Amino acid sequence: MTKKLLLKDIAKLAGVSEMTASRALRDAPDVSKATKAKVERIAQSHGYVPNRIAGSLSSKSVNLVAVVVPSLNSFVFPEVLSGVSETLANSPLKPVVGVSGYDLAEEEEVIREMLSWRPSGLIVAGLEHTETTRKMLAQADCPVVEIMDTDGDPVGHCVGISHLEAGRLMAREMLARGYRRIGFIGTKMPQDFRAKKRFDGFVAELTDQGVQLSDQELFSGGSSILTGRELTADMLQRSPEIECIYYSSDVMSVGGMMHCQVAGLDIPNDLALAGFNNLEILQGLPLPLATTDSCRRAIGKRAAEIVLKAREQGGNLLAVHEVLQSRISAGQSL
Repeated sequence: MTKKLLLKDIAKLAGVSEMTASRALRDAPDVSKATKAKVERIAQSHGYVPNRIAGSLSSKSVNLVAVVVPSLNSFVFPEVLSGVSETLANSPLKPVVGVSGYDLAEEEEVIREMLSWRPSGLIVAGLEHTETTRKMLAQADCPVVEIMDTDGDPVGHCVGISHLEAGRLMAREMLARGYRRIGFIGTKMPQDFRAKKRFDGFVAELTDQGVQLSDQELFSGGSSILTGRELTADMLQRSPEIECIYYSSDVMSVGGMMHCQVAGLDIPNDLALAGFNNLEILQGLPLPLATTDSCRRAIGKRAAEIVLKAREQGGNLLAVHEVLQSRISAGQSL
């Protein structure tokens, strides 16, 4: 276990008194700019987070579980949050949410702010962080659970699916159904590390089986039905031979279906479609679209259970690394 840094350790490294270090980190006006900068630099480089709980509460945690996700605009993360909330409902702990916007620098600031209030747990989406964020997570005085992804090096606890394997599974499914002229459309690329891993796994499986990806669109913006519709039209215009398209999200595949309806294309005879996440938006469509269940609610539940168990054991819980199995639903679009 990594030794938890205290304020006195930061003060010693900076060559100042503990009081001066405290005042510097609180931006007190009677501390010189040079001293503030030095103390802040040392604190940041060592992953130290100031404790903002004053007085007699300074050594305690609050009954909050910080949950940091990239977005609340998509249909993906509310399901995760529902799983967290449902599991914490009968405990004293309550979730509080921070949004990083798929920006690692913003994630670092959000996590620093949340840890400063000494939460009882921290749940954060993804395994990719800045080096400073990783140090803060390692130094945190609460259980930390990284969620959604297992393809990487977790700081502590981790629960999610393998996105590399999810991509490979969809490639195998498409190839087994006889498709060879295949395209990929992804959004938030490359900021969405998990979508990028699915793409990498997908292409790797095609390559292993002697098939080359026919076309790709790695769009930097976010997912929407309109974007899916437009990018599908663009891909088919430049690559009319495409038989099947794999989308990074269900929202985009719904847009693809809309394009097919307007263009008079029969699904899957003229064009096969598949998305990812098994979102509720797929329910009630005139044609069930192929997708992959990413276990979002189950991931949220397990993450909250890990926080509760670690709390019960006083932080002595051995690191949990749990890989859930994603499942393909072929619908009627493959």
